[in-house]
Amino acid sequence: MAASVLTAPSAARAADAGTAAATGFQVRDGRLLDANGGDFVMRGVNHAHAWYASTTPKALKDVKALGANTVRVVLATGDRWTRNDTADVAAVVDRCRQNRLVCVLEAHDTTGYGEQAGAVTLDRAVDYWIGVQSALKGQEKYVVLNIGNEPHGNSGYTAWTSDTSAAISRLRTAGFTHTLMVDAPNWGQDWSFTMRDNAQRVFSADPARNTVFSIHMYGVFDTAAEVRDYLNRFVSARLPLVVGEFGHDHSDGNPDEDAIMAAAEELGLGYLGWSWSGNGGGVEYLDMAVGFDPSRLSPWGERIFHGPNGIKATSREASVYSGGGGDTTAPTAPGTPTASDVRSGSVTLGWAASTDDTAVTAYDVVRLDGTAETRVATSTANSATVTGLTPSTAYSFAVYARDAAGNRSARSAPLAVTTAPGQAAGACAVTYRVNEWSGGFNADVTVRNTGTAAVRGWQLDFAFPGDQTVRSSWNAKVVQQGTRVRATPEPWTDTIPAGGSVSFGISASFTGVNGAPTAFTLDGAPCAGG
Repeated sequence: MAASVLTAPSAARAADAGTAAATGFQVRDGRLLDANGGDFVMRGVNHAHAWYASTTPKALKDVKALGANTVRVVLATGDRWTRNDTADVAAVVDRCRQNRLVCVLEAHDTTGYGEQAGAVTLDRAVDYWIGVQSALKGQEKYVVLNIGNEPHGNSGYTAWTSDTSAAISRLRTAGFTHTLMVDAPNWGQDWSFTMRDNAQRVFSADPARNTVFSIHMYGVFDTAAEVRDYLNRFVSARLPLVVGEFGHDHSDGNPDEDAIMAAAEELGLGYLGWSWSGNGGGVEYLDMAVGFDPSRLSPWGERIFHGPNGIKATSREASVYSGGGGDTTAPTAPGTPTASDVRSGSVTLGWAASTDDTAVTAYDVVRLDGTAETRVATSTANSATVTGLTPSTAYSFAVYARDAAGNRSARSAPLAVTTAPGQAAGACAVTYRVNEWSGGFNADVTVRNTGTAAVRGWQLDFAFPGDQTVRSSWNAKVVQQGTRVRATPEPWTDTIPAGGSVSFGISASFTGVNGAPTAFTLDGAPCAGG
């Protein structure tokens, strides 16, 4: 949590993770699996044990009764707050196990390092974990180790990549085989995209390839477009991500909690809300339970536990707590997909449903490129629309099924499909307007369809003339490689009617002169200026 939220009273995968006997949580193909090899999706809350240790036994029992499968527990290294020693850590883990909860343990003293007075380094957090290691050995099935909370503020955050990689290396050298969780910089919110853009490098620095990334979503993530863009980038890169903290409101802006919970459920990503109770410093509204009383849930508590895509409706207990590992039977493979509504920038796929002894909860559509896979859509129905495709291009798609226990089916047979040709040259016009300030700007982009047919699943390409970097977008998904920029629609901006238009926005930084792009192409065809 950001400052003052709480006040105190070897280079290869170990053996082959796909076939080796699991000793604890593991990451495989961008997913977090439990020790039985089942997909595990965190649904839970944060609890401030470091300041409210006497409430912990009841708090864990209460959040479990409300449906949580995970609790993220605040611990102190002794540098800023009173140290939670080995015996205390062992007791916390034991309480988690008694309540059949997965325990994410985090060292809080690193919060805002480089900006917050008294905050310590990730290296110092590693010293702490080594000091309490005896309480954690043998608990790999039940414990995820969150190395340090929000380990950089808004100063010096460029060191996050090297600092995090070094911390992972030290823990592995010390003999920790747990799944590790690493928080983003910028008080956890990664507005600089330092974690997003360097996640693969950090993941590869872990010789066990067993690291999960954690984003904290507060005021930076105040639109559905920003939430979905961030989460989807990790999913597309097949890197494991959890929303380790978020709230329904915050002093730095109003996060879109509905979008966070909906997108996490759609993509099969974990989330951990902040926090059960005990907030101070002006953000007491983030308490889910008033005075640690589960019978007095706040509006935020009601929302996260009982609302749409909430904990009660979506949480599944870790199979390590079920006798014999619970349901380990995978669904059957979905039927070979078929294509309909093939457009220049998108295609709609359908497939015969899987069968399962419980229930199929989601289907994952993947794009195949040789032996590589990229997940491009997730659907609870046996159909999905894939967008962001290049006109007149051949693609191959396949589908997996997942069930309520987290088991994943074999892959369906692949489907080859070629997208339709792009828009005719000159049948579009683009207007690009800028609101600029020192070092940054917002751009409003309007795309007009001057042709006689609607354009669906569109793709707009252009190039920046200078040193400009996209930070976020809304009403479209925007990606950048070098100076090249590509925008593809959100579901609500998917169609540009004949004679109509759609608009989207970009927030970006720049150095030097902030020149405007001079050429745009829609589905590969040049557009006129606005």
